[in-house]
Amino acid sequence: MANKVEVKELLDAGVHFGHLTRRWNPNMAPYIYMERNGIHIINLYKSAAKMQEAGEALNKIAASGRKILFVATKKQAKEIVAEHAAKANMPYITERWPGGMLTNFITIRKAVKKMSSIDRMKKDGTFNTLSKKERLQVDRLRAKLEKNLGSISEMSRLPSALFVVDITREHIAVKEAQKLNIPIFAMVDTNSDPREVEYVIPSNDDASKSIDKVVSYMAESIIAGLSERKSNKDAKEEGSDEKAAKAPKAKKAKADAEAPSKDAEDKKAPKEAKSEVEVPSTDAEDKKAMKEAKKDVKLESKEETLEKAADSTEEKE
Repeated sequence: MANKVEVKELLDAGVHFGHLTRRWNPNMAPYIYMERNGIHIINLYKSAAKMQEAGEALNKIAASGRKILFVATKKQAKEIVAEHAAKANMPYITERWPGGMLTNFITIRKAVKKMSSIDRMKKDGTFNTLSKKERLQVDRLRAKLEKNLGSISEMSRLPSALFVVDITREHIAVKEAQKLNIPIFAMVDTNSDPREVEYVIPSNDDASKSIDKVVSYMAESIIAGLSERKSNKDAKEEGSDEKAAKAPKAKKAKADAEAPSKDAEDKKAPKEAKSEVEVPSTDAEDKKAMKEAKKDVKLESKEETLEKAADSTEEKE
């Protein structure tokens, strides 16, 4: 998690300066401390509390692996937002907000894919087969797409949150996010309506120092969330590796435990086989029959058989 917000640092960055009193929005009254020289002064204690609240929420969103889209098209905020969003590895819009960026996301993705298809053409040599005029047109199209959509080329799905600098200027982005129920984090000055935003950070959205202070704090919170996610992922991978290493040992132990029982079964098997072998009878008649069966059988000749038959007939007469 990012460090605690110091009120003195916010004061030095000029976060407390609001707009002229005649341009104020009455809904910002709870966040205004006082009026001085026709300018409203923002209550920095409330700004610090809201910054910490928003930082914690962004930290949780980043830790869950979801994307936060940064939006800032005003001149003094462009470079600052682009730098900090790139550090946090998050998508950002610093040029003109493309209408339907969120509500018509499929069409925007097609434009991004067009940009990647031009890159493929240049790699495989198809680009060189085009005429000079066609190559010039393709280059111009690629440059235009890169300028407007290059920073969101890695965003394959709708963002889970929006961070906006000056919601009055970026009212189209705010309306689209509201339509899709995407939570909005925003720097809200005294001329804006805080009811449009879920996470209000009352602050000066015109001074570059003020913007840098707030955006850098949010980027640090996101980076902390990403590092937390990475450490948790590494811990899970180590745990799974340990389980994988223990699995063969457990199998071996189980096999060793089963081995003695198999040996015992193998030893019992011959005994069972022996019990199946036929045991000779001890009865006297059976022994006599077996003895006679073993004697050689004497076959009579044809003449002896005829003589015995003739003798038996004479005895009958």
